[in-house]
Amino acid sequence: MNRTRSPLPRRLAEQLETSSTLETVADALRPVADLLTAPPRLRSALRGEPLGHALHPLLTDLPIGLWTSSSVLDVLGHDDAHAADRLLGLGILAAAPTALAGAADWRRGDGRVHRVGALHAVLNSAALALYTSSWVLRRRGRRGAGIASSLLASALTAASGYLGGHLVFVLGSPYEQVPDASARGPRP
Repeated sequence: MNRTRSPLPRRLAEQLETSSTLETVADALRPVADLLTAPPRLRSALRGEPLGHALHPLLTDLPIGLWTSSSVLDVLGHDDAHAADRLLGLGILAAAPTALAGAADWRRGDGRVHRVGALHAVLNSAALALYTSSWVLRRRGRRGAGIASSLLASALTAASGYLGGHLVFVLGSPYEQVPDASARGPRP
């Protein structure tokens, strides 16, 4: 019998599902997510219920696409540096509704989703901080440092995106889970 081992990134993501450290992080993030998504109509909209489909995966394409486009212009040395800066800034603005939709979905998950989702949120927050630093550095005339900050943020975004895929494709779509994890008993 030929048993193949899962790829390393998959094994690492699976280990995160039971991490006690991430349990602590998830417990700290839960009240924030609850507060930000408290109004029922807002929560319903953030979950994508009016669309019949989770909203977060749809929204993620916007900041990621804007940031990737900005990085491509940076790396290619596009003549209009301001175009890359505008794309970067628009991605920063698009991150807020994307994060809120993610928080609304995250609340619906079980303990494994909460733990992996907590790291997903931390990585996204760190990437957003680096993208924001990049924007500020560029505005202050430190373009090279700004580009370096964006490229580092891109790496964090890619790692976080992998975890986002793990959340949806391995742990199951939050849209299809129970209405609110807070309405259930203890997490597995």
